[in-house]
Amino acid sequence: MKKHLLLFSLLFLFALQNFAQTGSIRGFVYDKETGEPILFTNVYLKGTQYGAATDVNGYYSISNVPVGNYTILVSSIGYDTMSVAISLKTGEIVTRQLTIKKSSIDLQGVEISAEKEAARTEVRTSVNKVTPREIKMVPSVGGEPDLAQYLQVLPGVVFSGDQGGQLYIRGGTPVMNKVLLDGMVVYNPFHSIGLFSVFDADIIRNADVYTGGFSAEYGGRISSVMDITTRDGNKKRIAGKVSANPFTSKLLVEGPLQKQKTENGGGSSFIFTAKNSYLDQTSPKLYSYIDKKGLPYSFLDLYGKVTMYGSNGSKISLFGFQFKDDANYRFLTDNSWKTSGGGFNFILVPGGSSNLIDGNFAFTKYKISQSEAEQIPRTSAVNGFNFDMNFTNFMGKNELKYGFQVLGFKTSFETYNILKVKAEQAENTTEFGCFVRYRIVKNKFVMEPSLRLHYYASLAEFSPEPRIGFKYNISDKLRIKLAGGMYAQNLLSSVSDRDVVNIFYGFLSGPENLPDQFKGKDVNSRLQRSRDVIAGVEVDLAKHLSLNLEVYYKDFYQLTNVNRDKIYPDNGTYDDKPDYLVKDFIIEKGVAKGGDIVLKYDHRRFYLWLVYTLGFVNREDEIRSYTPHFDRRHNLNFVGSYTMGKKLDWEFNVRWNYGSGFPFTKTAGFYEYLTFKDGLYTDITTDNGELGIIYGELNAGRLPDYHRMDVSIKKTFLIGRHSNLEVTGSVINIYNRQNIFYFDRIRFKRVDQLPILPAVGASLTF
Repeated sequence: MKKHLLLFSLLFLFALQNFAQTGSIRGFVYDKETGEPILFTNVYLKGTQYGAATDVNGYYSISNVPVGNYTILVSSIGYDTMSVAISLKTGEIVTRQLTIKKSSIDLQGVEISAEKEAARTEVRTSVNKVTPREIKMVPSVGGEPDLAQYLQVLPGVVFSGDQGGQLYIRGGTPVMNKVLLDGMVVYNPFHSIGLFSVFDADIIRNADVYTGGFSAEYGGRISSVMDITTRDGNKKRIAGKVSANPFTSKLLVEGPLQKQKTENGGGSSFIFTAKNSYLDQTSPKLYSYIDKKGLPYSFLDLYGKVTMYGSNGSKISLFGFQFKDDANYRFLTDNSWKTSGGGFNFILVPGGSSNLIDGNFAFTKYKISQSEAEQIPRTSAVNGFNFDMNFTNFMGKNELKYGFQVLGFKTSFETYNILKVKAEQAENTTEFGCFVRYRIVKNKFVMEPSLRLHYYASLAEFSPEPRIGFKYNISDKLRIKLAGGMYAQNLLSSVSDRDVVNIFYGFLSGPENLPDQFKGKDVNSRLQRSRDVIAGVEVDLAKHLSLNLEVYYKDFYQLTNVNRDKIYPDNGTYDDKPDYLVKDFIIEKGVAKGGDIVLKYDHRRFYLWLVYTLGFVNREDEIRSYTPHFDRRHNLNFVGSYTMGKKLDWEFNVRWNYGSGFPFTKTAGFYEYLTFKDGLYTDITTDNGELGIIYGELNAGRLPDYHRMDVSIKKTFLIGRHSNLEVTGSVINIYNRQNIFYFDRIRFKRVDQLPILPAVGASLTF
């Protein structure tokens, strides 16, 4: 026994000694000219297999490295390769901030791609990483690129229209899509005119768009996640941009508040942007052929951030914002909303630990109101906060991340259904969540199990949500992947599938006024729930040509919706009536299934992007099965970009989109609807009633197909070392396709989406 114990002790000491004879190298990679972090670039040790790619903050970590002397190399396309010598001792954590500068010549030699390395070591199922470069390749209105226009070309995304348009991602409604801006929840990210989002594309550092299968790091939504990170601002000098076109004007200013005393020293910087639309004023003169009174859209977006950072890469950012939107569709609806808020986020790099700590706190205030032609008012407000804290530990290519979240919000809501029966709610909600995610890279396998535990305090409901991601590298050019999990959310929307224009999104928390049963089974939860599974194949067809194929199945096995069939008040008088005629809200279930094919070519002057999505969406309530209004069967997007000229100062962009017709509810007939405004004294022989509509089967019809081509051409004039002028000509809907917006049942008139819209814009950077 003593011999066995001695042998075990010797083996343990040998293993401990072997483990201790390693160290770690970490730090951040920055752009020498601006001080901004360099994303998704390679940092590796020369002559070895040790290396890592930087993350969205420019952070890299190379762990379990044997002690010795090394040369760190940083390689990124468009930048000069830089190197620095280091000496690594036993158990040491070496922190090195690395600065690289843009290349003055067009290097066309060997390309070391962080993208390819990430494809082998990350699951990346149903996620699209979006940077400003991709956003600018989609034709933009007057030369002002916007995230909203790029999101429309992503796989699995259905866009419901140019006016009042919303994004529906793989069968989920907009309220099922979680949108984060620097960690802060944004409740309405898109303006009423679907060409613009609230985000300024020039301040976006990165946007991760998950169309399903996301890990336990994200909670509170059952369909998709959009995680947007903004830049910190130029650390070296005052810089900015001013631009104008017939749709919008913009001002961006950034620069240092306290300059760095050394190359990698501490300091502070700021960034501020203001974006304003005046289409309602310019359109009567420039686009009077659409409507002599103009297009009814206006908005104002303000965002500012101050960042303070230390020499080791730790930083804290303070930010604030205000977004406003107004849309007045004459004879139909008047809609306006406003959202504002602020907060802070931080990154901490502990000196004696391999952990990276990040977190954020933010508060948001959102209010929307809508008044329809029938004088049916709707109002909704959300006031809330969220606090997150995350810890990441790097272990070679493996990674352990865990954290917690506290979220609270107050919702107030009032609306009416088609029979003018009122539904309202006011409620406070608190949620607590924690998660753990472990990424394991072993030979050709990548595993990413994760678990989220979420407690909805106001509902007294606990939701365990296991999730899994898997990838197998069959070869360097062929990979298969799989992801799935369980998801839950409390927040829901009031939008009706019978609304002509779906631009009002009222928010509610899980209501109490629910049926006790659904399809004969007891209802034991007030949450909305889903589970999904996604499988895919990635193929590198050639050096710069890739193919991605995914199929998905989303089971929305419990949904909550505003009761469109309610005709009796829920006051106890009508307890003998079915719940679906009495309750304010009903239970539904649904399925979304389909597949996406993405073909991408990206090399030098050419960028080509081809996406086809086949989708099927179905919903079922207590009395009917139907297809929701966003059930688009076929969706095809083509994006092309070509840079021209000896100085590469010309750029041509094109986008073509085809979509099969959306479902809609046909009109079965009309009748005179008497309101009995004088009660018992109403004379039905002389009183003039209102126009009543007899609706056909819910969404049994299909609108015509949609297709549109947008083009733009841009010329860049170099004015100075840091200044250039860009002049852009663009045409939206270049062949003037008449795409239906909605059909006005009362006036029996078809109303179309935007016709051909030519525009010229200019922007000056300094």
